[in-house]
Amino acid sequence: MEHLYSERVKKVKASEIREILKLTQRPDIISFAGGLPAPELFPIEAMKVVAQKVLTDMGREALQYGTTEGYDPLRDKIAERMRKSNIPAQKEDILITSGSQQGLDFSGKIFLNPGDYVLCESPSYLGAVNAFKAYECEFKEIETDAEGMVLSHLERMIQSTPKVKFIYVIPDFQNPSGRTWSEERRRGVLELANQYNLIIIEDNPYGELRFDGAWIPPMKSFDTQGRVVYLGTFSKTFSPGIRIGWVMASPEVLNKYIMVKQGADLQSSSISQRELNTYIDLYDFDAHIDSIKEVYKKRRDLMLDTIRKEFPSSAEVDLPKGGLFAWVKLPSHVDTRAILVIAVENKVAFVPGGSFFPNGGQENFMRLNFSNMTEEKIVEGIKRLGKILKETI
Repeated sequence: MEHLYSERVKKVKASEIREILKLTQRPDIISFAGGLPAPELFPIEAMKVVAQKVLTDMGREALQYGTTEGYDPLRDKIAERMRKSNIPAQKEDILITSGSQQGLDFSGKIFLNPGDYVLCESPSYLGAVNAFKAYECEFKEIETDAEGMVLSHLERMIQSTPKVKFIYVIPDFQNPSGRTWSEERRRGVLELANQYNLIIIEDNPYGELRFDGAWIPPMKSFDTQGRVVYLGTFSKTFSPGIRIGWVMASPEVLNKYIMVKQGADLQSSSISQRELNTYIDLYDFDAHIDSIKEVYKKRRDLMLDTIRKEFPSSAEVDLPKGGLFAWVKLPSHVDTRAILVIAVENKVAFVPGGSFFPNGGQENFMRLNFSNMTEEKIVEGIKRLGKILKETI
């Protein structure tokens, strides 16, 4: 049957670490591998009330088809939250998606032809890289420091690279590095996009999970030419299982996303949208986010303190000011893919950092998730990794 598959699908490769990471689903594995929220923070009891109310008050509508754009009351609430971030949004600017991952896939489908280039941070989010790769694009990795993309390198890459379509960025608590961009870098990248007529895909799943430091406005808030496509999600602030994200874009661009969604799945879940909207009506959503941040900050601090005690002195780790991830740099000769095999044998897991560099290399990094494991498991898991690293290095 091989000859029946499309050339695009033939080029899609399975992750070489996928089979190893399957083992992390075992209950005896301490896993820092996934980008998973803490399940004990899901508002289960509240959602029982919400589900009953939705079915009682609007059951027929909740179980029926809806509009592609999404449930209007929820779109209104999303627009209201975005206005609090200095983004002048109305419900007409919002398309509800099945998680922000669907927004990434649609971005590739809308903008990319085979051979086009995406400019991204180095490293960048693996899920976005894989979504874009499906549309047979190439990547140019842009040098990144503690403040974000290095503007001089970005401009050189724009000038020297044919067929650049968009710049993909995660300015807040970046996955995997945990870095947060300065306002100056955000404005600078937008100015270059304006100058060279490019789109920016601003992916912001973690922006509301800030533990330290001053809030920095999203890039979309500086956008005066409709160049920024903003992707948001409730996966990290509420529940990934509800599969509710959104796209905000200029009317012309958003219409393309709406048309693509009509061909993909017609609409996002009618009942999930109403349940989330009803939860926000009945409960204090900001207080819920505050409770998440309190737990995650403690887990971040504990993980970093334990890393500094247990890892070799040659390991480098920065303090992320929010989000879900710690990013560890090891000596250049270390291969964290090989270390993962040993780690799983010792019932602890992480994601090797090389996976986050679209063009390969940089195998001496590891991404560690601090949100999902309990404090006891964080300490034990980091001790196991530290012992392995000391023996290996």
